[in-house]
Amino acid sequence: MKVSAIVPAYNEAERIGPVLQALLGAEKVDEVIVVDDGSTDNTAEVAKSYGVEVLSLPRNMGKAAALDHGVKLAKNDVFLFLDADLVGLRPEHIDRMIEAYERKSLYMVIGVFKEGRLNTDLSQVIAPYLSGQRVLNRDLWERVRKHERMDFGVEMALTKLALKEGWEEERVELNGVTHVMKEEKRGFPQGLVDRLKMYGDILRSVFTRVESGSKTEGKGSE
Repeated sequence: MKVSAIVPAYNEAERIGPVLQALLGAEKVDEVIVVDDGSTDNTAEVAKSYGVEVLSLPRNMGKAAALDHGVKLAKNDVFLFLDADLVGLRPEHIDRMIEAYERKSLYMVIGVFKEGRLNTDLSQVIAPYLSGQRVLNRDLWERVRKHERMDFGVEMALTKLALKEGWEEERVELNGVTHVMKEEKRGFPQGLVDRLKMYGDILRSVFTRVESGSKTEGKGSE
């Protein structure tokens, strides 16, 4: 099985290097694509220095669009999505996720942080469906694009469709892995605003789904 790794990146010049190094050391990865999502720093140049394929978007279009551009460019039909700001990622983490997907014929594998640091560990215990580390195939990606809104986030869209369709999935622990938090990247005030907005989007998504389900049940009982 050949796997294309797709890394969406926006202003990650200082952080993307170790992620690419881990990908290049992984045995199960056949292709590495970095989608530079309109960065204003030298993210694209740093990525190119690792010899991977780099696609630069003309402006910042968001994670969903960046991943979709990467999928269209990929030569394989199985994808590994990884965030560009991971800390502590090693080749064996990557191979373990892909092996689980291949061995068990799963719909999707989700990588979750463990023993990285308290804040990120706790967030993924509470909401593992927010993890951006995924293995899935082209068919599932096309289905999520067709059936789910992406404005609440790629991870939420994948989770909602997985619940609707009953996908078989597995969570693989990524021991010692964490990521750089929004507050660290953008300063505490702006990072906190962005985090609260993200949580608000999640709550709206959940309530929208619940309300939609209630309406469907109501129609069925008439």
